[in-house]
Amino acid sequence: MFIVARHGNTFEAGTAPRRIGARTDLPLTESGQGQANALGELFARKDINFRRVLSGPLLRTRQTAKAILARQSSPPELELNDFLAEVDYGPDENKPEEEVIARIGAAAISAWDERAAVPLGWSVEPSQRIAAWRSFFFSEQFSQGPILLVTSNGAARFALLADPALAEAASKLGSLKLPTGGYGIIERGTHGGLTLTAWGDRP
Repeated sequence: MFIVARHGNTFEAGTAPRRIGARTDLPLTESGQGQANALGELFARKDINFRRVLSGPLLRTRQTAKAILARQSSPPELELNDFLAEVDYGPDENKPEEEVIARIGAAAISAWDERAAVPLGWSVEPSQRIAAWRSFFFSEQFSQGPILLVTSNGAARFALLADPALAEAASKLGSLKLPTGGYGIIERGTHGGLTLTAWGDRP
């Protein structure tokens, strides 16, 4: 079982959201830390003991992963991996969302959220990201215990495009986005097939 989790909030309530990507390394806010703690408590309550925990390199993902690890009875070492790094939003990096929409249009944002179609100017490399997720899913020994992958919203969506069965399930969701402090579950059957059993859930 693979659990893909998104980091907690990096903006407090009432703060105008900005398009935060790979070049803006924000910490979790107090509420974001609470979301990370809630994820850890949920997995502990469900008696999910992770064999591996991987995180993207940004502070917000590392803080979330560490909060989850703190609630594991026998936590593994945290592993950092670049394929979990957030995408680079190019000229829209750290810009208010209304400015981003004014530049590329609401339709481009919808296409990004629904199909991971990359807007003009963003540095994403979808084929490489999809290949990295696929390689990870199919190289792991799925019978040896659950694995947690903590990442960001822009990066997480490509997990759903790493396999035709996942992509078909994702097409029925309406959006590939993970909410802050949310998670998804991808299971691998005894014959090696991948199944999406949750996406966008929160504690």
